[in-house]
Amino acid sequence: MNTTIERNHMVIQWHNYAKKFKNTPISEANLEEKSILIGRVGLMLLSCGTAAWRVRRAMNMLAKALDVTCTMEIGFTTLNYTCFDDRQCFSQTLSLTNNGVNTNKLHALTQFVEQFSSRYLQANSVQIHETLDAIDQMPGLYSPLQLGLASAVACASFTFLLGGGPAEMFGALIGAGIGNDIRAHMQRRKLTQFLCIMVSVSIACLCYTLSLRCLEHVFDLSTQHEIGYICSMLFIIPGFPFITSGFDFAKSDMHSGLERMSFFIMTVTVACITGWIMAYFLGLEPGSFLPMTIAPQWKVMLWLVFSFGGVFGFSMMFNSPMRLCALAAIIGSLSNTLRLVLVNYADCPAALGAFIGAMTAGLLAYALHNRYGYPRIAVTVPSIVIMVPGLYLYRGFYGLGTQSIDEAMSSLMTAVIILLCIPLGLIFARILTDPDFRHCT
Repeated sequence: MNTTIERNHMVIQWHNYAKKFKNTPISEANLEEKSILIGRVGLMLLSCGTAAWRVRRAMNMLAKALDVTCTMEIGFTTLNYTCFDDRQCFSQTLSLTNNGVNTNKLHALTQFVEQFSSRYLQANSVQIHETLDAIDQMPGLYSPLQLGLASAVACASFTFLLGGGPAEMFGALIGAGIGNDIRAHMQRRKLTQFLCIMVSVSIACLCYTLSLRCLEHVFDLSTQHEIGYICSMLFIIPGFPFITSGFDFAKSDMHSGLERMSFFIMTVTVACITGWIMAYFLGLEPGSFLPMTIAPQWKVMLWLVFSFGGVFGFSMMFNSPMRLCALAAIIGSLSNTLRLVLVNYADCPAALGAFIGAMTAGLLAYALHNRYGYPRIAVTVPSIVIMVPGLYLYRGFYGLGTQSIDEAMSSLMTAVIILLCIPLGLIFARILTDPDFRHCT
């Protein structure tokens, strides 16, 4: 029996609107065609995972070049806007078919917007939409296998930074690698978000446990290494929506900010509950990492190395080109190592260390942006995702599941204060270095 899967979203035939203006430069087209172009670019930017204020800025730049006025309300997956000139107005509502993060496409769209006045004003609508088609159809830079390897490196590096040793790192490498490879295959088949999260987290926990049991059998390891299973599922943390929600709140884009924060909370909740269920069936407990004796100077060097590896892996998961991955990794290694040094050797509170680390990442990104021209958000977000306290979040949900309320509240409150300080540090760096962001209008 054949089953037909119906579309949840109808496909927008952009070229049907452009054909009747194929002999007219876009600068001389009517308001409807100009507005459709502005809306399509805004929707494409929104699909890359960028913040609402960046979408608004790009749409305003296009509107100014086309001599129209544009006002908009931007959500996480929706875009409502109105364009008007001195004679009429045109309103439209657009919606994404799915959400995600794609920094490579974001860079291409940013270049298109910045070059629009000099390169595209005399082009007709068909030509411009063909250019946008090429950007929209850009293939992912990495295969599911490569994304699995990136996740493996990122989570193994994350494990060391959290205090884990070789056994936990090996288990996280196997669990996260296989888990994210499965998730990438499921996402390419357009499977729903909840299913992707639950299946990939379950597989990650199971693979971690199996690899750890093999190590225990061969090397007679202690069962205290079980805590590392948390690190094998940290690839699921949606750092991009979380950080961009902070930017939206800072610019009073409450609609987008609340939706992005809701998506972050929803994803973390589903992942943590799935992890807790797997821990129950597999007999795992999130205790403490076994202490390791490493000289301070060597520990700092290892923090630099594994911070670089962790950020590089997360950048690949955001579909960043290799050069952009390297830039983000350099920034992340310096800023995260500074945070760890402050927290471990200067008695700095974890939340304050996160604020200083995130602000440092923002300032370094500003310096590199002026030289390389990449969107700053494509560099800063991967560089500070590694600071997100996923371990505290999971311990909090695990405590709720086992009804250890005091332990759960302690872990969750620690996670919340750190989560508040990470975007604040990045926002403060943006305020210091970007006059457009510093002013409300």
